[in-house]
Amino acid sequence: MKGWARILAVIAAGAAGALAAPSQQLTTLSAITAISNAEAERHMPVSFEATVTYARSYQTSLFVQDGDSSIYVSGGAELNLVPGDLVLVNGTMHESFRPYVLATSIKQIGHGPLPAPLHPTFREMVRAETDCKLVTVQGVIQSADLSFNPNFVKTTTSMRMLVDGAPVEVTLDNEDPGVLKGLLDAEVEITGVVSGVFDNKMQQTGVFLHVQSMADVKILKRASVDPWSLPVTPMDRILTGYQIGDLSQRMHLHGTVTFYEPNVALVLQDGLKSMWITTNSAQPLQIGDLADVIGFPDVQNGFLTLINGEMKDSAVQSPIVPRLFTWRELAGGGNAGRGHNFDLVSIDGQVVAEVRQATQDEYVLAADGHLFSAILRHPGSVSRVPLPVMKQIPIGAHIRVTGICMLADANPFNGDVPFNILMRSYDDIALVASPPWLNVPHLILLVSLLLVGFIVVGTRSWFIERKMRRQTSNLAYLEQRRSRILEAMNALRPLAEILEDITELVSFNLSGAACWCQTADGATLGNRPPELSSSADAIMESAITAPTGSALGKLNAAICGGPALRARARKVLSMASGLAALAIETSRLHSDLVHRSEFDQLTDIQNRFSLEKYFEKLIETARQSAGVFGLLYIDLDGFKQVNDVYGHRTGDLYLQEVALRMKRQLRPGDFLARLGGDEFAVLVAHVRGRADMEEIASRLRACFDKPFAGEGCEIYGSASIGIAMYPEDGASKDSLLSSADAAMYVAKQTRLHGHGVNQAELVRKEDR
Repeated sequence: MKGWARILAVIAAGAAGALAAPSQQLTTLSAITAISNAEAERHMPVSFEATVTYARSYQTSLFVQDGDSSIYVSGGAELNLVPGDLVLVNGTMHESFRPYVLATSIKQIGHGPLPAPLHPTFREMVRAETDCKLVTVQGVIQSADLSFNPNFVKTTTSMRMLVDGAPVEVTLDNEDPGVLKGLLDAEVEITGVVSGVFDNKMQQTGVFLHVQSMADVKILKRASVDPWSLPVTPMDRILTGYQIGDLSQRMHLHGTVTFYEPNVALVLQDGLKSMWITTNSAQPLQIGDLADVIGFPDVQNGFLTLINGEMKDSAVQSPIVPRLFTWRELAGGGNAGRGHNFDLVSIDGQVVAEVRQATQDEYVLAADGHLFSAILRHPGSVSRVPLPVMKQIPIGAHIRVTGICMLADANPFNGDVPFNILMRSYDDIALVASPPWLNVPHLILLVSLLLVGFIVVGTRSWFIERKMRRQTSNLAYLEQRRSRILEAMNALRPLAEILEDITELVSFNLSGAACWCQTADGATLGNRPPELSSSADAIMESAITAPTGSALGKLNAAICGGPALRARARKVLSMASGLAALAIETSRLHSDLVHRSEFDQLTDIQNRFSLEKYFEKLIETARQSAGVFGLLYIDLDGFKQVNDVYGHRTGDLYLQEVALRMKRQLRPGDFLARLGGDEFAVLVAHVRGRADMEEIASRLRACFDKPFAGEGCEIYGSASIGIAMYPEDGASKDSLLSSADAAMYVAKQTRLHGHGVNQAELVRKEDR
């Protein structure tokens, strides 16, 4: 899948070159690199001189460059070439992601200086503008490891570096683990040859840099902190180190809709090209219509895709006629030069098994001695909409299925890979041949006919079968109800509704016995009789406990029956209490995650994320009503000295007390948030003018008049406050924040310099 994959992509190319029609020989690298893939398919002969910029003798392949022209060369005898060698290359042209040369001979004719390396940006590299060229790039190393290549029984070094904030894969001819020490998080400058990373359809999915030796790696600045000395992070807190800056451009695609699942994904196909597109839209699309889609490029599981798709249906039918493939063609199509992932295809197979699941129907098929699955998803599986009746296909029947080919591996050079066929409807199944008469169901029927003669045994078997069917039906219904409860938890339906469903499940299992749930918060849910009947022998209960052992509530059931029913009730209540505990814990976890995403964990006031959401809401409301609102931007004076003198714990306590005091000075409708560090903001929705804002700012400043008691110290603090009014000082969130920040800065400078206040004097320690 990486740049060196071009080497393996050449299958029997030498024989193809021998059969190619004779054409005019190309003798300069500039002329060779000017031809297209379509022209390279004619396998034109070439003979040219160029300078080696990168070579691997054990792979008999190299990159060469002459001036501004460069190309990849494969084949030829093993030569111990080094960068700077001048070589004479004879061979033929072949098509790939870009045309390359399949060499019949490579001869060293001299040695000289390397071409001056380019200094491209990541955008230039990912657009293949510097493909096969010698470059020098700077970035930060994220990983550096020794990797074993089983194809060549060779150990090399693989690195991942960030260039302009984007990942670049690096391969380095080095087997010494010692040289990797100190590379993590280091700023480096690397010189090497650029190529692409490709998926199964030979579509570029990334950038690859080929580096000859460690001499081409220059460490500009080592990591300020040894990565292995970082403090251990709890596994549920690793998201605190997550940060992405996505500068991807929106792209526009046009093609025929071959698959569509609302709120999930669609597939567009245009000729031999197809694309998987994720979408949150549920607007209607017709399979076979021409449509336009806009979205952002992404690489998912190694495949090039489009995410956040928005679409327009032209209502013009232009259906794709699927081609019939064999298993080998779909599993190994990438080795032939173009994979069929996401393509609309047809394939024949023999039905081995049928599986109905809550989310999909699956038919397991056999073809060419291999198994694959044809899958039909149920988009409404998490709702109360009943599932459609599964299309029954006799086991052993030969069918033809049509749908989207979904490969399990993006690497086109890993050999045969598993795949599934994603169908659109049951119409994508066509019966080719019925199963032979002599099969397992028919043998069972034959045995049943023989047993007809035994009247007594047959009659008894009928009663037993009827009873078993009834029990199986009940079990199936119970499992269906249990699955729906689990799906409701996953869909975050109201907790009360889920607990009521659990009590109904218990009641059904206990032949209609009254069942109710009492939560630790005091709520009673389910069917609790106002007055229990005198026929109720006992009220049985089962505690609902969390994994930590804390009590979450209890399940109760009014049981009228003997010991057998009570024993069954204990098992049912135990199972149901575990299900209820899972529902309550899931609801609490979701509530906690929502709170953590919207509130500052130190001061327990709203965070920047909540502020920005409320900001947009205020702007929209103000636009509709031509209203005004105000923003206060607050920066604590001398906060750095608090941390430096008394430590971060005292600084945290100081921030918590500041937030509490400011919150007490605000009205119920005012919105206080911590932006980060010692910066806060207040959004005032109901305000008549700047004078009202000045009055609120004055109250906030006054809350610093009384010293803050720390651990063994008193802190005399203050704050600088900037005021901005909508729309007077800005009509957007960013412009208002900038105006308020600028006003705060002016206030701070005026206070510190205009009145001779020294920030160092804002903090005072007193022995207690």
